[in-house]
Amino acid sequence: QVRLVESGGGSGQTGGSLRLSCDASESTQRTHCLGWFRQVPGKEREGIAFFDTVARRELYDESVKGRFTISHGGNMLFLQMNGLKPEDTGMYFCAADWGGCRLPQPRKSDFQYWGQGTQVTVSS
Repeated sequence: QVRLVESGGGSGQTGGSLRLSCDASESTQRTHCLGWFRQVPGKEREGIAFFDTVARRELYDESVKGRFTISHGGNMLFLQMNGLKPEDTGMYFCAADWGGCRLPQPRKSDFQYWGQGTQVTVSS
């Protein structure tokens, strides 16, 4: 069982930056695919950034490519969010699974372990 706890959410301004952290109960090296998802009320949880710890591959949704960076080390997973936009507002969840990251982009159903989420609100 992998327990995930997100932190670092809050309020930001358009063009600003936020950094999200996800603390795992064990080394993230043991889980193969790590990811960040975003959800807004009334919509499906969507994947935005992923890291395959075996292939050493980063994957990004087009909506965040060039602005967000996923990284990890030890028990931690991070999401550096630059160039914030109001449409980045939502609840952000980190996720982990033992399997490799599906190409071209993992799906919500691929992940077994989830954090409780941290809210990000971007004002214009």
